[in-house]
Amino acid sequence: MKYSGTDNLEIMTCAVKYNKFLVDAIIEHARPNQKVLDFGAGIGLFATKVAAEGLDVSCLEPDKNQAKVIESKGLRVVCSIDELSDGSIDYIYTLNVLEHIDNDSQTIHDLKRVLAPEGVLFVYVPAFQILFSSMDKKVGHFRRYRKDHLVRLLEDSGFTVIRAEYVDSLGFLASLLYRIIGSKTGSVNEKTLMLYDRFIFPISRLLDVMFKGFLGKNVMVFCKK
Repeated sequence: MKYSGTDNLEIMTCAVKYNKFLVDAIIEHARPNQKVLDFGAGIGLFATKVAAEGLDVSCLEPDKNQAKVIESKGLRVVCSIDELSDGSIDYIYTLNVLEHIDNDSQTIHDLKRVLAPEGVLFVYVPAFQILFSSMDKKVGHFRRYRKDHLVRLLEDSGFTVIRAEYVDSLGFLASLLYRIIGSKTGSVNEKTLMLYDRFIFPISRLLDVMFKGFLGKNVMVFCKK
């Protein structure tokens, strides 16, 4: 598991409404007193927000530099899933991580191993290979997903899918435009991101009610062990 997009992670802190949407999605399926794991925590953007909501969250981040950033924020962090005992976690969320891992199927099996019985896994990943761009290449993505493909991977590992849908329908169009005329280096314009987050993303979420079954920039799936 290799990841080199720290600069993109730092820029994403500007996406206030987008980040709140993801934190709300995490909390929706969490329960008090559960042990929660942020798998692929990056620089701890979401883990710090989840911890602020009173949840007992730990982080898994293999990048040593990013792990140090997480530790500096007062959060627990491990560098490998092998450090976690079978059935030791009640709830796992992983946001934009599986696409960085070559053998995603094995990783899903590993996540199932550390989940307690009836434990919940929340997976959020980029959607549609047609949107694969210079940004995907820059941060080391192996792929983007279709909803049915991700559901099949999870079910093949023994998970029961609770909910699966596409997210950010207008983001699909924005990502397609980025692929065609966007930066060749994979960089993200901070001002453009902030404008999208403030004005377009809320509209996109409203449109998701109609389009979540077949179109979106990302896929989100909740499943149970």
